[in-house]
Amino acid sequence: MNIIFSNTANLPSRFGDFKIQAFKEGHKEHLVIYKDDLVETPIVRVHSECLTGDAIGSLKCDCGDQLEFALESINEHGGMVIYLRQEGRNIGLLNKINAYALQDKGANTVEANHQLGFKADERTYEIVSEILNHFNIKKIKLLTNNPDKISSLDGIEIVERLPIIMKSNKHNEDYLKVKKDEMGHLL
Repeated sequence: MNIIFSNTANLPSRFGDFKIQAFKEGHKEHLVIYKDDLVETPIVRVHSECLTGDAIGSLKCDCGDQLEFALESINEHGGMVIYLRQEGRNIGLLNKINAYALQDKGANTVEANHQLGFKADERTYEIVSEILNHFNIKKIKLLTNNPDKISSLDGIEIVERLPIIMKSNKHNEDYLKVKKDEMGHLL
């Protein structure tokens, strides 16, 4: 895997003071946000980009809430957020909005992706092991509910899975139910 690494910079934020580094994999640029004093077994959140949830505060998902929780956790306990540019479960922003439109007409998140010709989840996580190896991290506490993330980290020991459960709302109750019932998320 050919990866280009950026320099490391400081990132003061409303969640705390972090370090930040970008990783370019082909045409995708990913981000790592971390505490300077990484412990031997850090908390790691692998977070896929969700413009609508992360930046705009969409109530259709729990992504923005999960990202904020992860940043607060790593600020308090140390660790990192690996922010993967895989918008809309890696179907892209345009297709994600098309999936939203299908959901507005009654399809659930999985059905909408299928109607657009995609699998329920098109994301991959090979880059995560490469990023962790770059930081010489061999053991982690993984902050996730997604079993695909747990099974995809080659060469990395997951010492503990930490759940990341957010409160539901009337706009995402069905979405969270589909994630649990159809996608096997550990909710």
